[in-house]
Amino acid sequence: MSLQRVGISLFTLVAIVTIVLAAATIWLFVTNPVTVATAVNEGEISPLVRSLADVLLQALGGLLKYL
Repeated sequence: MSLQRVGISLFTLVAIVTIVLAAATIWLFVTNPVTVATAVNEGEISPLVRSLADVLLQALGGLLKYL
């Protein structure tokens, strides 16, 4: 029974991380399309990752303000 709980917990954690990354990526497409288009056109992924990390940090900072 313990292994089943660990499996469910791990699946839940992976699902939450995936949902957060997908939401941040969609937000980045909407708010900063030039960075996304440049990253796709040039094949350079570092500006996209940097912008995605910035969006996630801003969201986390906004959530921590309420705590």
